[in-house]
Amino acid sequence: MSETLSHSDQVTYLQIAVEQAGQRIDNFLLTYFKSVPKSHIYRILRTGEVRVNKGRIKPVYRLQVGDKVRLPPMHYQTTTPVIPHSHSVQILTKRILYEDNSLLIIDKPSGMAVHGGSGISFGVIEGLRTLYPQAPFLELVHRLDRETSGCLMIAKKRSMLRRLHDLLRQGGMRKRYLALVQGRWQSRLKQISAPLQKNILQSGERIVRVNETDGKAAISNFQIEEEFESATLLNVQPITGRTHQIRVHATHADHPIAGDEKYGNEAFNRQMRDYSLKRLFLHAAQLEIEIPDQDYQLSINAPLPTELQQVLNRLSK
Repeated sequence: MSETLSHSDQVTYLQIAVEQAGQRIDNFLLTYFKSVPKSHIYRILRTGEVRVNKGRIKPVYRLQVGDKVRLPPMHYQTTTPVIPHSHSVQILTKRILYEDNSLLIIDKPSGMAVHGGSGISFGVIEGLRTLYPQAPFLELVHRLDRETSGCLMIAKKRSMLRRLHDLLRQGGMRKRYLALVQGRWQSRLKQISAPLQKNILQSGERIVRVNETDGKAAISNFQIEEEFESATLLNVQPITGRTHQIRVHATHADHPIAGDEKYGNEAFNRQMRDYSLKRLFLHAAQLEIEIPDQDYQLSINAPLPTELQQVLNRLSK
């Protein structure tokens, strides 16, 4: 990966079209300047070098149709993007669960990040952009942890991206996960409501903790799917979509997810390795979308990966 110095010596003016409206200015700039470091984007926002309708704006400002955006001259180091190798792209072609003109849903494999960065040269979105070189727009609707498998949505139109983000905020989309947790889950524990706060450790690692004072509201519903001697398979429905939400809520209930190296129990993880578990046992199994005014209704299922089903079979014995 080589570095080059890119620059523009002139101020640029853009007018926001219908397809661009509704998104936050920071997200718009991160997409517009794909190779510019995120820190640089937030710096030019913070210093007022980016203006909307001649005024300073905050990163959370949502663009409106007709807004005039002023972009400053840009000088920044860029890197030549890594092209995903053909094997990774071929994996994605075999994992498409659903596709139409506006939306793509894939069964993300465990171990593949949703996007490149932080030492990862490329992820799902870079692979899909290689697979669809003529597509004018491909953006992640949401994210899954690298070790989590299952349903992942990618919008092919900005209008669909906005609509799905609205559904996610309003709780109009149902997502169901399968998780194997430590011990016997109490059947009466059907919901966990515990605020979550993201923290960055000195090492740069991101970690999420329950914080009743400063955390953001987070709610997860739990239902027992199958019980084993030392573990329980749960059907989990996150009502909110916080980072690491299911993993942290499960640990908060003293039932960490099997194979969770960040929030889990080391002894339990060793025990599960005896049953051939080599990854986090968390799978986004089902996705239900309904947009009434567009007569758009989907119910997509991602089958439990073979390596996880084999763990359940061994536990049953």
